[in-house]
Amino acid sequence: MLLAAGALSLASACAEKQVAPAEPAATETAPAEEAAAAPLTVNVLDCGTIEVTDLDAFSSAGDWAGQSDTLTDTCFLINHPKGRMLWDLGLPGMLVGAGKQTIGSIFVVSMDKSLTQQLADLGLTPDDIDYVSLSHDHFDHIGQVDQVPNATWIVQEDEYNDMFRPADAAPADPDLVALWAPFRSLKVQKINGEYDVFGDGSVKIIEMPGHTPGHSVLQLMMPETGPVLLSGDMYHRTESRELRRVPRFNWSEEKTFESMDKFEALAAQLGAKVIIQHEPADIEPLGGVIR
Repeated sequence: MLLAAGALSLASACAEKQVAPAEPAATETAPAEEAAAAPLTVNVLDCGTIEVTDLDAFSSAGDWAGQSDTLTDTCFLINHPKGRMLWDLGLPGMLVGAGKQTIGSIFVVSMDKSLTQQLADLGLTPDDIDYVSLSHDHFDHIGQVDQVPNATWIVQEDEYNDMFRPADAAPADPDLVALWAPFRSLKVQKINGEYDVFGDGSVKIIEMPGHTPGHSVLQLMMPETGPVLLSGDMYHRTESRELRRVPRFNWSEEKTFESMDKFEALAAQLGAKVIIQHEPADIEPLGGVIR
């Protein structure tokens, strides 16, 4: 979601560089055998908490004015036999240990552990991350890019162009320019529409614009859970999905409704488990992992 990023200093400490892991040796293992040896798993990482004191900005229908809620900010570590990918990068790492910070007029944000610390808890370092991809380019989804400097950034071309416009064009959001800048130093892999990350259909990035020009969701085919859809910011709350509410700060309400229709059709077709990334009621029962 879009927060008033100018209210914070966005210089967070960079993670120490580690020796990159060796590429796995090529084998003749069939895909099914490879998956059996190292099945797809997903670690659910706590990338912060966002208290919203007035939800009016989250519904263009005007029916949530004066209401409050607490949202979680979640990142996902995708562990595949062919590599690891972080989906979303949460709030800025400088929030760790800083307590609650007020951002703008309606947000209070906090974070207990950085991505680097949570990777260490899993026995990993930032250099174990092969890829990074974002649901979209807002403040609470891009905050710790400095901690994975050697990952390849898989990005929708529409979103890349939203972040990095020609020099003579005004930025999409001046408050986010400082947070977007570190992405320029990453190796970039631009995509359009739907992209099969590992080539076996288990992890797909699917463009569903509206929240931003290149907003995307993530489709997972999990060995135990089955099909899973990570919502990005298609929805922020259970009620957002039930009532089809569009935030006032979305790039396009029309495109959002079109993407909602596409998302729900896909969920029904797959019989997918939908996880709303900001909804504590969806995140907490996972217990930190999707299998």
